[in-house]
Amino acid sequence: MLVNTERCLYLSAKPLIKQIIYSARSKNFKYQRTSMYECFLEIAFEAELNTKEDPECLELAIEHCNENPATRSAAIRELRELIYDRVECEPYRTDDEFLLRFLRARDFIVRRAHKLLVRYCDFRAQYPHLYEGVDLWSLTKVQDAYEGTMLDRPDIGRLSILRFGAWDPSEFPVDDLVRAGMAMYEIGIRQPKLQVLGGTVIVDLEGITLKHVSTLTPTIAYQIVCLMGIAIPARLRSCHIINYNWLLNTFFYLFKRFIPQETWGRIYFHGHDLKSLHRHIDPECLPKRYGGSCRNHVSLGHWFQKIKKYRDAQFDKEMKAIGYLVKE
Repeated sequence: MLVNTERCLYLSAKPLIKQIIYSARSKNFKYQRTSMYECFLEIAFEAELNTKEDPECLELAIEHCNENPATRSAAIRELRELIYDRVECEPYRTDDEFLLRFLRARDFIVRRAHKLLVRYCDFRAQYPHLYEGVDLWSLTKVQDAYEGTMLDRPDIGRLSILRFGAWDPSEFPVDDLVRAGMAMYEIGIRQPKLQVLGGTVIVDLEGITLKHVSTLTPTIAYQIVCLMGIAIPARLRSCHIINYNWLLNTFFYLFKRFIPQETWGRIYFHGHDLKSLHRHIDPECLPKRYGGSCRNHVSLGHWFQKIKKYRDAQFDKEMKAIGYLVKE
């Protein structure tokens, strides 16, 4: 019998399991030499590129996104008409799959979805250097500054961890952290599962120094806030700030003026109190360093390597349409 974390990992990737096992056999992969857990984790990595909707996802969309299968197509058409009528933005895509992301992020309230789409387009127009001509695979350099768990549950969605103190400012500029975060969201939001479940963010400030804080400008702070659901079609479930010291006041001062009033109710400050964190996030979803038991957490650098390994022609096409360089 699988332990809970492995069972959830299996459930997250189950639409692809039979297909991948068949593919593995046909390619003569020696899965028998690896553990069952490693097999499931590898399957989960390949599932990151899955853009197909399954019945379970559609059921969750009804509960989490106020989605009605009977009126979904009509809502998409209404959003598309609003784009053309108001002419407040010129999105690079207006197909059904793309517009659906914005509707799900705003509970299928068409005018709110349109407002989010305008913000998304404005953000891209204002900061083209974050994606245009950016070598997607070069962003593996961020390594452990971002982490995520390959475990998506209805109560927290996808858990992402920003470890600002793990970044060495002398190795690469803060702009690359923002670029990596933006690429992570653009890739992740292709998955219907993540559009529906959204995500939870932990901001771990352990190790932060004045050297880190000195790189933060109001512009960088605004960009980071935008990537947490203000200007991208992502559902932020909650944000948890931990392991901070006296530098928090300086750090947070730059961010708080950009955070909308309605978002404050989803931001929690835990200091070094892991029990407080556990009241909001099940320890089964957390890495060991946070008192959890989840093994399937990976650095963003490793995640990018797996995305590169399993990507297909459609992925390359979509990323190039955004502006990224997708090299072999």
